[in-house]
Amino acid sequence: MQNYTQQIKNITDKDFEAGLVNLHMHTGYSDGLGDYKTIVKQSKDKGYKLISITDHNTIQGHLDNPEALGYVIPGVEFDVWFKYIFLHLLAYGIDIHSEHMQKFYSKDKKGTEKDIIRFFSKRNIKELIDSIHKAGGIAVLAHPACCWALNMEKFISDLKDIGLDGVEVYYPYPRWRKYFKFTSAEKIKQIADKYNLIKTGGTDFHGENIL
Repeated sequence: MQNYTQQIKNITDKDFEAGLVNLHMHTGYSDGLGDYKTIVKQSKDKGYKLISITDHNTIQGHLDNPEALGYVIPGVEFDVWFKYIFLHLLAYGIDIHSEHMQKFYSKDKKGTEKDIIRFFSKRNIKELIDSIHKAGGIAVLAHPACCWALNMEKFISDLKDIGLDGVEVYYPYPRWRKYFKFTSAEKIKQIADKYNLIKTGGTDFHGENIL
């Protein structure tokens, strides 16, 4: 099986800063507008060296398009709670056929696209992270500056204590997220470096066409 974790570790800060990779994209398999195959083609045309499609709570896109894997790192964005904080946890490089992950996927389309349903997720985050590791993947905190954590460093440190591997650092904070931020991207980068966490990035693309 391809070592996707090493692929991600080999991505440099300059790759993210130059926009050569995009590890956070959505398609019509969850709440995105675009077709999976079309997004892959457009990503290649745009010049991305590597992408990850991270639909909410489902891997169906990867199962239906196995020929894309390699250029596409298999990913999922899970809705989950940690203590009093609602967060999105990105799972990268998992074996899409792993039995360890099956209980965490949504059973219907509403669980991949309806905010109100996703908000009331009952996934156990420690169990989820353990299962991601058993499936050969890594667990990364998505857009951390949007998490309602009063002490961001402690929040990330506590997540690392239960197995967190990385944090999303290179992220543009579009739409409403640019108005609701509880810390800065630079501070997140400092925390990631301090705790030796993998740094990832992406645009959280939900559109139909990559411009």
